[in-house]
Amino acid sequence: MDLFAQRRDVKAPHVARITSWVRELLVLDPDVAVLVTELHCTEPGCPPIETVIAVLAEGAPRQYKLHRAMADVTCDDIVALAPPARGN
Repeated sequence: MDLFAQRRDVKAPHVARITSWVRELLVLDPDVAVLVTELHCTEPGCPPIETVIAVLAEGAPRQYKLHRAMADVTCDDIVALAPPARGN
């Protein structure tokens, strides 16, 4: 086992795709950090896998959870997270 070998991150394309959708659909400033991670849960009542999205806007951090793997997250899932547009 080589502890210093570079590991190929197979989730990186999913993280990039989801982050891009979040930035665009939530209309985030470029300086706002967006973190996307996938969690596995074995506790009763907990979904077995979920994608967690953290938007670290200064003074207004937000967290969203989707009960599916990153690979299964769609743009429509992110659209559902966006606040409704305000009417004029």
